[in-house]
Amino acid sequence: MRAVQPRSRQQTLALRQQLVGSSCKLFFPNDPVKITKAKGQYMYDENGRQYLDCINNVAHVGHCHPDIVKAAHEQNQLLNTNSRYLHDNLVDYAERLSKTLPEKLCIFYFLNSGSEANDLALRLARQYTKHEDVIVLDYAYHGHLTSLIDISPYKFRNLEGQKEWVHVAPVPDTYRGLYREDHEDPVTAYADEVKNIIEHAHKRGRKIAAFFVESLPSVGGQIIPPAGYFQKVAEHMHKAGGVFIADEIQVGFGRVGKHFWAFQLQGEDFIPDIVTMGKPIGNGHPLACVATTKEIAEAFAATGVEYFNTFGGNPVSCAIGLAVLDVIEKEHLQAHATEVGNFLMKTLKEQQIKHPIIGDVRGCGLFIGVDLIKDQEERTPATAEAEDLITRLKEKYILLSTDGPGRNVLKFKPPMCFNIKDAKFVVETIDKILTDMEKECLNQ
Repeated sequence: MRAVQPRSRQQTLALRQQLVGSSCKLFFPNDPVKITKAKGQYMYDENGRQYLDCINNVAHVGHCHPDIVKAAHEQNQLLNTNSRYLHDNLVDYAERLSKTLPEKLCIFYFLNSGSEANDLALRLARQYTKHEDVIVLDYAYHGHLTSLIDISPYKFRNLEGQKEWVHVAPVPDTYRGLYREDHEDPVTAYADEVKNIIEHAHKRGRKIAAFFVESLPSVGGQIIPPAGYFQKVAEHMHKAGGVFIADEIQVGFGRVGKHFWAFQLQGEDFIPDIVTMGKPIGNGHPLACVATTKEIAEAFAATGVEYFNTFGGNPVSCAIGLAVLDVIEKEHLQAHATEVGNFLMKTLKEQQIKHPIIGDVRGCGLFIGVDLIKDQEERTPATAEAEDLITRLKEKYILLSTDGPGRNVLKFKPPMCFNIKDAKFVVETIDKILTDMEKECLNQ
């Protein structure tokens, strides 16, 4: 077989620019990284240089985990087909997932991506409630299908605008939102905003099918909703004949440490009506899931229209899904996320005291946001400074990115094997870079 000469980074970039749609963006577009392999929490470029991956929540238990690779390889050698045939992997996986969820969330649909899962959740909600409208949080992003762009303010504000059946509630952000840390009851205040939206919609003759929310808003700026907010919103929704959909696509599967699902941070008395899963579920393999109640599933089946997804729940995908659950359990990754996350939060808060640009450090487990600001009073997003920081971090072989409406929130969502040594390295490097940036600012 003829040896193929490896392409240079510039050759690969030129071909990508020639052949791939320009709307498909790269990290660090002015100086993109060419990644050729990865292992655990580390990625390697074409020259073998090691980068610490702080953002890849898809490679949940670590890049190229040997147990995941083995599960896929072994099942690939036996069978991969659609779910119209009986196969143990499908029911084994559904059973395992059911043990992680509240008892009433006992019916499962398997798909290939988070977008497919959220689209199905929307269909389930509308069929069950016989209503059309949806309430979402501002800056939310729920996927790239047309139905989901329509309920994603992060996207639709730059496209065709807000549809009549979409209603936008304020993000329950107690740092820079409508009701902040000094408010006497931000939980009730934010939930009342949803209640007011429902009442206003009813006056216009509209009916709400669902409140659709990321359990921890990610694109919105790594937000941790105050405990009790979901309960109050669910109460308003159920009174209006709607359902509560928890989007766990970014944050599920033990990332928050103390719980397997991020919605459980709200308290044991809160149970959503529908939960969607994706990204980390397959550690990089295309796999997704919707979990719901028997009542909602039966209403969906009552149409007489079959739900069939060609690759959803295939034997290979389910083998991989089972292997991910095994690794989370075997390697105690929930406890690890708590330990490392607590250490990372503590050391970042120490930097907050030292560097005025750090306005807020928030998070849970290995889902952490660092809010960079220009001034303490107005909390103006330090957008340019955040961009400069992540560019300099890349030069130190650390991959981090920003999010939030002001693109000023450093987002930490690393593979779950990210450890205390990694956390120390990142925080020490951030400290050095911010110190340099402050000196440069003084010199100017």
